[in-house]
Amino acid sequence: MHHHVEDLPGLRGKIEHFIQNHIVQDILIILIILNAVILGVETNQSVMTSLGNSLFLIDEIILWVFVLELVLLIYARRLHFFKDAWCVFDFAVVIIAFIPATGSLSVLRALRVLRVLRLINKVESMRTVVGALLSSLPGLGSVFGLILIIFYVSAVITTNTFGHDFPDRFGSLSASLFTLFQVMTLEGWSEEIARPIMNVFPSSWIFFVIFILTATFIVVNLFVAVIVDSINSIRNAQNNNRENAANEEIKMLRNELSELKAMVRDIHDQSVSRRER
Repeated sequence: MHHHVEDLPGLRGKIEHFIQNHIVQDILIILIILNAVILGVETNQSVMTSLGNSLFLIDEIILWVFVLELVLLIYARRLHFFKDAWCVFDFAVVIIAFIPATGSLSVLRALRVLRVLRLINKVESMRTVVGALLSSLPGLGSVFGLILIIFYVSAVITTNTFGHDFPDRFGSLSASLFTLFQVMTLEGWSEEIARPIMNVFPSSWIFFVIFILTATFIVVNLFVAVIVDSINSIRNAQNNNRENAANEEIKMLRNELSELKAMVRDIHDQSVSRRER
């Protein structure tokens, strides 16, 4: 959540206003995308042989632009900067670049691509979707619990039923769980799993059809429904906040109009009384 510019005094407010200016934000978005493209191009050895130094230079310049943005925001918001989860995330993905990527920490060099995730904080629609995903976690936990029950029950049934004839697929509970996961993804479930089993157990198609309908379509739709509901809740909350802000402005305008009317009446009454005298 971004700071309100009017909450920050003097130079700090001006810096916040400058950083949040839509032109500055658009430039930062372009730099984030350009930085992501450069990090992708750096994986091509032939391109790095000819343009490596130039790409490294551009990458460094973009990195220091990001650092400057963060420094200005920290100066403007002070400790409030670290109370915003998105700001802390931006700070972390940028600061990774300054950790020496040598020895066991060499993997951190690959993590520079995480900077592209800063787009989530810059694009409001992305931020809304991620917020909805996080707020839907309690509901998703219930759906996840439901699918675990379905998988466990199905794995016990298939292990006991098909395990003797198909030990590679259903010889143990863990093997059955993995096979059922493959069936749920619909990856080769018919040719590789269902049809060979149907040659031995002709009625087994009933189980696979019920499992796919339950685990794949119903449960996945439940996941989608929970997430969509969270997105709608967040959007409704945002709309309510905008409406409340608009109502407050209307009330202020009405109060100011009432004061102006009262002043006009006073001036009119004073002028009338002077004429009568």
